[in-house]
Amino acid sequence: MRVTVVGAGAWGTALANLLCQNGHDVTLWGHNAENLRAVEQAGKNTRYLPNIDLSSDLRFEKDLGAAINGAECAVIAVPSKHFREVTAKMADFNGIAVSVTKGIEYDTGLTMSGIMRETMPNAAASALTGPTLAMEVAKNIPAAIVAANPDGEIAQKIQILFSTPAFRVYTTNDVLGVELGGALKNVVAIAGGIGDGLGFGDNAKAALVTRAIVEIRRLGVACGAQSETFAGLSGLGDLTVTCFSKLSRNRGFGERVGRGEKVPDILSSTITVAEGYPTARSAYQLARKVNVETPIIDEVYEMLYCGKDIRKAVHDLMTRELKREC
Repeated sequence: MRVTVVGAGAWGTALANLLCQNGHDVTLWGHNAENLRAVEQAGKNTRYLPNIDLSSDLRFEKDLGAAINGAECAVIAVPSKHFREVTAKMADFNGIAVSVTKGIEYDTGLTMSGIMRETMPNAAASALTGPTLAMEVAKNIPAAIVAANPDGEIAQKIQILFSTPAFRVYTTNDVLGVELGGALKNVVAIAGGIGDGLGFGDNAKAALVTRAIVEIRRLGVACGAQSETFAGLSGLGDLTVTCFSKLSRNRGFGERVGRGEKVPDILSSTITVAEGYPTARSAYQLARKVNVETPIIDEVYEMLYCGKDIRKAVHDLMTRELKREC
């Protein structure tokens, strides 16, 4: 299959390489032509995936229109804040469009597939998401993920496209559910990192993950997702790896907050996007729109956007009204 990967960050590069290994005709596009040329010349993306050799079959294209011309599938791996802008330039694309970006648009409350349905009306809007850290996938360390599309045949095409002996792909028709799970877990991972920065232990992290999946499911179902989705790879699976892994950008972002660094300083000093930061704001607004209680998301939002003292946030979360587990 002819595939174009839109976005030359860690995840886009890792997936482009995987698709080449699967024998597909793959083109990689990046918004920065100079950086893209450097990756092509070096045969590796030293900025995001150092020491990972890229397939010699991978092609590079700096012009987005040329990159997607003739492609049967477009894999979109750009940060959520640029997602609408980039996909709007792909309005005429009529193949399978697979978002691998995790986020919620603030102004509309839409997930990335929702944005694609507006900006790419002729494409089959799909998602591919799960507990998959880019560096581990690039190293062919075993991982599993889920491909989502309302049409089972299209989901199966994505499944076959990406499946390797080290990359197992499942399918689902619950696009909204897998996207909300993937987006909201990043907010919780920031909370997990804050706990790490404060020196909390495994008990605290386990409690956070367990209560967070309840919160994520509650919000997801209120938005129209299927409850069982959140017990799967894109829910509990992704939440677990993102909260615990040292490779997690969002957990690392939170750890710096927990150690006392200021949010603007952290944002200005990183080259990779911690999607949980903008998602905290979007999720806070979404929860109010659908009238759902989200205490963990609320406290993360208060810490990141309102300057709430982190120890006060922990205290307020732990001393809420006592209740039955549900």
